[in-house]
Amino acid sequence: MGLALGMACSLLILLWVQDEKSVDNFHKNGKQLFIVYERQHIDDKIDAGYYTPGMLANEMKKVIPEVEYAASGSYGGPSTFQVGDKILKQDGNYADSDFFKMFSYPLLQGKPATALNSPVSLAISNKMAKNFFGTAEAAIGKTIRWENKKDLTVTAVFADLPENVSSKFDFLINWMTYLDDNGWAKEWGNNGPQTYLMLRSTAKPALVEKRIKKFLDNYNKEQSATFRIELGIQRFGDTYLNSNFREGRIEGGRLEYVRLFSIVAVFILLIACINFMNLTTARSAKRAKEIGIRKVAGAIRPVLMRQFLSEAMVITFISVILSLLFVALLLPFFNQLTGKQIALPFANSYFWLALIGLTLITGLISGSYPALFLSSFKPITVLKGTLKFSNSATFFRKGLVVFQFVLSILLIIGTIIISKQVNYIQKINLGYDRENLIYIPLEGDLPKQYNVFKHQALNTAGIKLVSRIIETPTSIGSSTGGVDWDGKNPNSSPQFTQTGTGFDFVKTMNLKLLAGRDLSKEYVSDSAGYLVNESALKVINYKDPIGKRLTFWGKKGTIVGVLKDFHFSSLHDPIKPLVLRLSETDNFGNVLIRTEAGKTKEALAELEKICKQLNPKFPFTYYFSDEEYQKLYKSEQVVGKLSNAFAFLAIFISCLGLLGLAMFTAEQRTKEIGIRKVLGASVSSLFTLLSKEFIILVVIAMVIASPLAWLAMNSWLAAFAYRTSIGLWIFAFAGLLAVVIALITVSFQAIKAAVANPVKSLRTE
Repeated sequence: MGLALGMACSLLILLWVQDEKSVDNFHKNGKQLFIVYERQHIDDKIDAGYYTPGMLANEMKKVIPEVEYAASGSYGGPSTFQVGDKILKQDGNYADSDFFKMFSYPLLQGKPATALNSPVSLAISNKMAKNFFGTAEAAIGKTIRWENKKDLTVTAVFADLPENVSSKFDFLINWMTYLDDNGWAKEWGNNGPQTYLMLRSTAKPALVEKRIKKFLDNYNKEQSATFRIELGIQRFGDTYLNSNFREGRIEGGRLEYVRLFSIVAVFILLIACINFMNLTTARSAKRAKEIGIRKVAGAIRPVLMRQFLSEAMVITFISVILSLLFVALLLPFFNQLTGKQIALPFANSYFWLALIGLTLITGLISGSYPALFLSSFKPITVLKGTLKFSNSATFFRKGLVVFQFVLSILLIIGTIIISKQVNYIQKINLGYDRENLIYIPLEGDLPKQYNVFKHQALNTAGIKLVSRIIETPTSIGSSTGGVDWDGKNPNSSPQFTQTGTGFDFVKTMNLKLLAGRDLSKEYVSDSAGYLVNESALKVINYKDPIGKRLTFWGKKGTIVGVLKDFHFSSLHDPIKPLVLRLSETDNFGNVLIRTEAGKTKEALAELEKICKQLNPKFPFTYYFSDEEYQKLYKSEQVVGKLSNAFAFLAIFISCLGLLGLAMFTAEQRTKEIGIRKVLGASVSSLFTLLSKEFIILVVIAMVIASPLAWLAMNSWLAAFAYRTSIGLWIFAFAGLLAVVIALITVSFQAIKAAVANPVKSLRTE
């Protein structure tokens, strides 16, 4: 059972690791596919990301000979499509005409060369084709109304995307449509889209990266001594696991979790193997006479070693069968926990080879020491009934138990700290109230009808406040250097995060004003009024900012309010300088709605009626701010849940090992305990005698594990700009928990030995 549980746990982790590594790594031209990233050197800081100018792909294809194909791309978001009376919301992207020549998304209908070669081209998934037209064949050449503003023609139908794709989409719209709708993307000084390259098979990526490093010097005229941009490339298949940047360099990401759980898988398997060793050696006294007789009868040591290794292999094989059964039973729950669709790959020959390798390695590791140990017994000693074990053998077994508990305590401490950080994220004061806050996309006729919508919504029961924002409250990420003010250093180019908001934004978000007021329709001058946060004010360095000049993208205005810093992106990032401008009449963005507590359901029903009346061609779509916030930390939540499960299993399996040592010790001290009882020793004193050494082992494990756990978890928390503390109580609690678990584990065997009849243990003397 110990081996089976350990192997099942390790198999689940390894299946998850394999699935993580497979994401985006199925493309035929995977070795030649790259994504371009930018390194922006701003003053003394370096910022980096996968955002690039919208014209970059086409220009690189013209200028760089090593580039065979190039494609720009951008997330299209949920879009509304209509065929006849059928209206559906679908999620998709914009992509260049080279897209299907580069990426291996099989086309069921259409050709890669013509799938996206026209401004009205539309490639859709098989599922979307069935939803609108019944079959993929019937979809080709048909017209679909997109966002109730443009008719697109279905030029290709691609197979539904596999699970191991990082970016899911049900449609692709030609890139020229994106450029037509987003004129800013045609300017070399603006970034946002992604750029993908497929290098020729003869090209050397390192040389290409060197060539494109200063590619933008000839195009972006905004570069200066204090602001310059460099380009780099990363293999596309590596981006899912390696997407974090530090000081402009790619440094980790989900890969850290893959490494972490790979180590956990090895640790748990080692713990299970150690158990097998301890449990086998604990039974050694019962087999001592068998070995002695066999040696007297002529059995040599290699023969005995082969026998014990064979027994270990048989038990390991049975454990593997059991572990596969456990994995099959646990996979549905595991998939629900991780959000994956993992299945046991029985049809994969590599899986069976790996399983055979795992069986052999586990059998050898778990059986090697018992084989060496048991085959070393001297027949004269064991047949005289005076079997004793050397100090080195005893020390080795105790060392194994210490090692087990070091790993278990590491997992306990890690689990507590991960859970504490996830809880910290969920409960931290973001600077605004994310409860009872809803946002609705401004699409179709809703932007034109915004004022009517706002008036009707505010007269609806359950709705307190209404405003608007271009981006979403949890992901304000657009940045600019186009901010000027009195006294600004002309040689400095600080970057500001920015977005547009409507009137009553501060009240709707429940933000705190440190000075000034909210943007208000009562002030005509607020069309050029700006709100800044504390971080922005530190950069601008106005002593009395209200009414002072601020120019944004060439538009002169004044600061009307200063906001207390609030979190508008992931807690992985520090709060950046933020400028909010008035965006009451833009034809895109989101409506922000603050509902009354306990009346959200009724408010949504009324909002749906209003939206259907004002925007009948679009389905009613809404998002809860608190749910969208939680999605930012999906990885951390999954890691927390996995840590809990694996820590529990590691402790359980370690306890089996401790039980093995307790059994072994009780076997060795049976006569000693009998003599002590005859001489008047109480059950409690005998229990203390037998338990004391195990508690010492756990304490030693605690001393070793604590600094290791602190180093590991401090490194993990370093990825968060805002993090929980690592208190001493965590280590004390983990140690106390380990001691209690150890006491419970050994108590049964210790009490059993302490209350045994001494006559039985002394009758052979």
